[in-house]
Amino acid sequence: MNKMEITSIGEIKPAEDGFAITLKKEYRDGLTNLDGYSHINILWWADQVDNPEFRKITVADKPYTNGPDKVGIFATRSPLRPNPIGVTTVAVLKIDHEKGIVYTPYIDAEPGTPLLDIKPYHGSADVVKNTSVPEWCSHWPASIEDSVEFDWDSEFNF
Repeated sequence: MNKMEITSIGEIKPAEDGFAITLKKEYRDGLTNLDGYSHINILWWADQVDNPEFRKITVADKPYTNGPDKVGIFATRSPLRPNPIGVTTVAVLKIDHEKGIVYTPYIDAEPGTPLLDIKPYHGSADVVKNTSVPEWCSHWPASIEDSVEFDWDSEFNF
């Protein structure tokens, strides 16, 4: 397997009303003209679960309450994977260009998580009109907005 080098461009921090996606000084200019996007895709490194044993996991034992007894890691959003890369679509509350911070109400990453990249959310690249999911998760919300009210705790066995 080829080795690759990935450099953190910042980190995720708690903020007063959510989270702050903070960029290192040398990457702050990358926020130029990000204003106007309501959402962005955040790629992050799940550093708190990055260890050789977790990277070997390819099948999870019944991670979902209503799911099958075994689920391949590529059929989950688990951070336990060969490369612990997380991706989350988040709403942009505001951008502080001078400090290199994008404020968001929510992200499913822990404070201090290394930031790998930010990409603008585009309907032409990120929205798929006709999708399908396995029956065992078909009752999950169809959007991020609907997920806020959903009882996610009852869906997982961990």
